[in-house]
Amino acid sequence: MTDEAADPRAEASAEPARSAEPAEPAGPAGPVALGVVRTPTGHAGVDAHLARLADADHLAADGHVEVYEDVHRGLREALTALDAPPVPGPYENRS
Repeated sequence: MTDEAADPRAEASAEPARSAEPAEPAGPAGPVALGVVRTPTGHAGVDAHLARLADADHLAADGHVEVYEDVHRGLREALTALDAPPVPGPYENRS
């Protein structure tokens, strides 16, 4: 009497057949969001520009430059506007 569990040929036949060829490479992974938390500043214009940074999460690295430059330009304009003198309203110049 032979025990089938002890027979190495029985174990080998129970394993799935494996191909001798290597698996195809999966290719480069797509863009992955970094998960950076953007804390609202309370200034609607600045928050809108910071929210635009999320657009870069879905782009390849070469597309990030356009988004970063756009956000930088918008933030620079927001800072420049803080230094500008206030514009008088239509009825503030009456004598």
